[in-house]
Amino acid sequence: MLIENINSVIAGELKVRRAQVDAAVQLLDDGNTVPFIARYRKEATGELEDEQLRTIEERLTYLRNFVKRQEEIIAKIHEQGKLTDELKAAIEKTSKLQELEDIYLPYKQKKRTRAQKAKEKGLEPLASRILLQQDTKGTPEAIAAEFINPELEVNSAGDALAGAMDIIAEMISENPQLRQKLRDTMQSSSLLSASLPEDKENTEEGRVFLMYKEYQEPVRTLPPHRILAINRGERLDCLKVKIETDEEKILRLIEKEYLRGNSIFKELIKETCADSWKRLIEPSLERELRSGLTEAAEKQAISIFGTNLKQLLLQAPLAGYTVMGLDPGYRTGCKMAVIDATGQVIDHGVLYITHGEKGAAEAARKALALIQKHNVTLISIGNGTASLETEEFAAKLIKDNGLNVNYIITNEAGASVYSASALAKEELPEYDVTIRGAVSIARRVQDPLAELVKIDPKAIGVGQYQHDVNQKQLADTLDQTIETAVNHVGVELNTASQALLKHVAGINATVAKNIVAYRNANGAFKSRRELLKVARLGNAAFTQCAGFLRISGALSPLDNTPVHPESYPLAEKILARFDMQPKDLNDKAKLALLQAKLKLVQPDKLAAELSAGVPTVKDILEALAKPGRDPREDLPAPLTRKAIVKLSDIQPGTIMRGTVRNITDFGVFVDIGIKQAGLIHISELSHRHVKHPLDVVSVGDILTVMVISVDEARGRIGLSLKQVPAEAAV
Repeated sequence: MLIENINSVIAGELKVRRAQVDAAVQLLDDGNTVPFIARYRKEATGELEDEQLRTIEERLTYLRNFVKRQEEIIAKIHEQGKLTDELKAAIEKTSKLQELEDIYLPYKQKKRTRAQKAKEKGLEPLASRILLQQDTKGTPEAIAAEFINPELEVNSAGDALAGAMDIIAEMISENPQLRQKLRDTMQSSSLLSASLPEDKENTEEGRVFLMYKEYQEPVRTLPPHRILAINRGERLDCLKVKIETDEEKILRLIEKEYLRGNSIFKELIKETCADSWKRLIEPSLERELRSGLTEAAEKQAISIFGTNLKQLLLQAPLAGYTVMGLDPGYRTGCKMAVIDATGQVIDHGVLYITHGEKGAAEAARKALALIQKHNVTLISIGNGTASLETEEFAAKLIKDNGLNVNYIITNEAGASVYSASALAKEELPEYDVTIRGAVSIARRVQDPLAELVKIDPKAIGVGQYQHDVNQKQLADTLDQTIETAVNHVGVELNTASQALLKHVAGINATVAKNIVAYRNANGAFKSRRELLKVARLGNAAFTQCAGFLRISGALSPLDNTPVHPESYPLAEKILARFDMQPKDLNDKAKLALLQAKLKLVQPDKLAAELSAGVPTVKDILEALAKPGRDPREDLPAPLTRKAIVKLSDIQPGTIMRGTVRNITDFGVFVDIGIKQAGLIHISELSHRHVKHPLDVVSVGDILTVMVISVDEARGRIGLSLKQVPAEAAV
């Protein structure tokens, strides 16, 4: 592959035009961020989406490194004086790293091998004769006798043949076409087997892997989650794992490549083929195969984690509520924090819900007084230890006092991580660690995105095997996921935390800190242009970030829309068509009139009249119709409750409503209002074949499900989506 072909390769992979990739690559090389390109350079890229741009960015880096490796290999072979036109062409033609390394293998500097030692003894001509001439007369020993040389430690014909066989074995192992055939054969017909030693069966770690006690499955059908589970078992020394191949089939393939006619060397060549396979080829191809399986499984797990995280971050906020956050606990009590509609803490304390009847009664009096004093409209209960007792307490409190209050069970994963962080200490310096956790549990229902970006995404608990995958790739994917979500929603400049701001396109942690410092020193920002006064936020960063930052109550209402400052003149021209100015967007009557008129506009025609790009005009029209709009408003609100359900109350056949909390390769975990999440196995998602649960549901979806099994002893609940009667699913 040549450097000039890279964009064509990427265009072919994505099935888009070469011109689109050329434009995207140029924009990326110029330092533009993916969110900025996706949103504000649609004309240039032909409206490539975030995911396509991420793929272009990833493939561009990979293929540029690939071409660099090709150039390195060509240079190294040239230095050895072994580069031919045919070899150079073969190297440049490759498009896969493994093919490239296979070609380079015979020329690669390696430790002094048995074959090299044999070559030093002058046995290479004998090896060539055996393979190329494959004599049909005489004996191997007679021919080999010509190469006896005591000075080089070749003392007999047997020594000569042994050395020649070592040379041939290495030649066989370095044949790139043969290696690929064997690689393909292993991929298609090998089995992966795992076993659990008897001494591990009754250990705590070993019991987790009992299903793999005597396990075997074709490599080609192994699902990603199973590969990662087996890898974990092997790493913990609980499982013995090996790849089993059809050795007879493998040896037939090798022999077919090298055996010709009725050669006197037939048996020696067959022995050498077997030696080459067992000693040189099989170990490396098995490592490759295991590595490839792991890499693919990790990629899938990371992708699922990223998708789940994005769906979680983009859940609809429960804005406008005064929330009581409850962080359940036994011995130290239930930590409580009340926050107003803007997320500010207005009260806090501890409720001793599980400390006997007297403690519960006092807790009820205290909680009721606070609910009435602050007009609390929603209770957010963490799903950790003592969550069930806290839920029972809240449900009873609501029922006994006829309160117009709902409660919601909130995934508290990561709350303790946040509460002990430097960021939490900086944000809530007057509260101790336990109260900060309750604040986080309350805030994450008001605005999941703003609160969850403060937490290490690996601690949020919406993936599978996140600790078993490549941590750098996982971190990169999660960072990109957060960046995509934050820039999709937009950020209110005057209330956003440093943790949220640093994910806005063009803003790093230092600039985010400087924005908050400027805001604290000078008061609220009145315009986007004022950002240029922030230390280390220059024109380039402003261009990238400005469109994603919102200012409610700004001097220009356009600053509270996704319209980029570079497009303000165009937006003003569009408004002028309707005899309006930007300030009129703050007038409800005029805005309603504008919205009615915009429904009749033909974007293509308007763009032509204004000599502007159609995608940009469409985006501006959408922004003008709903200034200050949060795109999450279109999503269904989270499920809240007033009454409790116990595991002992649930029977197979029960129809329930629940919220999707996590999605894995094998199924969907659903919160049905009790501590234990129910599992919809992939086979119970639909009557049609489901390739992956993500094709059917998303994190945050509210589903009507049927209970199909209850194992109270193990705390397991089986659910079904496909068995729900049509009338109940509505």
